[in-house]
Amino acid sequence: MSRVTLSQEAFEALTVPTLAGRMEAIEQHIRPIFRAFADKVAPLLSVWTQEEMFVHIAKHARRTVNPPQDTWVALAPDARGYKKHPHFQFGLWSTHAFFWLAVIYESPSKQAFAERLLAHLPEILTLIPETFVWSWNHMEKPYVVHRDLTPSDLEKALTHASRVKAAEVLIGRVLPKEEALKDDVDLVSLGEKTFHTLLPLYRLSRGHEDALTTYVDR
Repeated sequence: MSRVTLSQEAFEALTVPTLAGRMEAIEQHIRPIFRAFADKVAPLLSVWTQEEMFVHIAKHARRTVNPPQDTWVALAPDARGYKKHPHFQFGLWSTHAFFWLAVIYESPSKQAFAERLLAHLPEILTLIPETFVWSWNHMEKPYVVHRDLTPSDLEKALTHASRVKAAEVLIGRVLPKEEALKDDVDLVSLGEKTFHTLLPLYRLSRGHEDALTTYVDR
C-alpha cells in the first residue's frame, strides 16, 4: 500500500502571494494529498465512531482578495457540511501540518463540549499525550503544547471557550514542516493514530457523557 506523504511544493503553495495563484497551487499540490488521505482515513473513522464520515475539502469560496493562510480537509458525520459538527481535520500552514479534533465557533455543541471537558478535567489531563497541542482559534497559527499547560491554564481556557462564542476548542497533533517532509512520515498512519487517541473526546463532543469511562477500543 503506497504511503501518503507531503511535498515541499505543498508547503510552498501557501506562500504564493496572490489569491488566484495560491488557489491554483493548492488545487495542484495540496488537494490531491487531502483526497488520498481522506480516502483511506474516512472509512476507518466511520467504523470507529459508528457514524458515516463524509469528506469536505475547504473551498475558501468566500475569499475575494486575501489568499488563505492555511487549508484543510474535514471529516464529519454530515454530507452537507462540517462546521456545525465536531469533526476531524488534516491540514497545512506554510510552517506545519496539523491533525485536529475541532469544535469551532459555528458548532451549537461547542459550549457543551467545553463544559464537559471541564467536568472531566483530571481525566483529560491524563488522557491527552503530552506532545499533543491545543488551539482556541482555527484561524490563527499559534497553539499550546499540552505538557506546557498547568491544570489552571487549561481550566481557564476551557472556561473561556464555554462562555465566549468566538472561542473554539481544537486538540490534536502538529507536525513541523521539517518533520513532515522526512522520508519515513506516513500521513495516514499518523492521522489514524492521532484520531484514535482522540476518539473518547469525539464521543464526549457528541454527547456521550460516559465516553471517558466506557470507551471500547474498536
